[in-house]
Amino acid sequence: MSGYDRHITIFSDQGRLYQVEYAFKAITAANITSIGLRGKNCAVVLSQKKVADKLIDPSSVTHIFRLSPSVGCVMTGSIADARAYVDRARGEAAEFRYKYGYEMPCDVLAKRLANINQVYTQRAYMRPLGVAITLVSVDSENGPQLYKCDPAGYYAGYKATSAGPKQQEALNHMEKKLKNKDYAEGSWEEVVELGITALSSVLSVDFKKHELEIGITGGPRTDGKEGTDPNFRALTEEEIDERLQAISEKD
Repeated sequence: MSGYDRHITIFSDQGRLYQVEYAFKAITAANITSIGLRGKNCAVVLSQKKVADKLIDPSSVTHIFRLSPSVGCVMTGSIADARAYVDRARGEAAEFRYKYGYEMPCDVLAKRLANINQVYTQRAYMRPLGVAITLVSVDSENGPQLYKCDPAGYYAGYKATSAGPKQQEALNHMEKKLKNKDYAEGSWEEVVELGITALSSVLSVDFKKHELEIGITGGPRTDGKEGTDPNFRALTEEEIDERLQAISEKD
């Protein structure tokens, strides 16, 4: 490579930015696979949960974050970079809310974060962050939204997406499941179960409730009112266990 990877702002003679490619490798190096799915009136993110040490409090280990009342995300890659990135995203969402008087839509936030990432690929004072962010929300105008941003500054909306070492296998699995469909059909429970079975089959693992994290928007209301909840929240271990039981009963 003759030193092209020594500097972030220099293209190689093949037109590649090696440092940015290394950021993509950092995403897979964390060895956590995540999935995002869009349903008819909900959007779901799922991630593996690995607690590295028996002395760590499991409640302090998470890859799922709430960025604003309606927008949540799963971060895949370096968790230290992810937390710094979440702080920035929350700041952007709060600033938008203060400035314009309504919550920042998911696609606008995705575009803003992708723009920030892109600047990190052209300035030498900041390295790209080794994380992929998958954003979900239920938009009052456009319904369920699912967006993913990568370290190069690319972002797009998806019906279903994945990040991490088993990304390609997960995408292939969901492509078969969602063939010719605009979203995962069924209730929020079925969308969550589809996500769990996709993750389970590509990793060849039978999950226990503490090995999974699930964030949902458009799920059941927790305040006792009718309809779906437009706010983002993480499912509790008990709720995850219910879905795992439902999957095992189907089998």
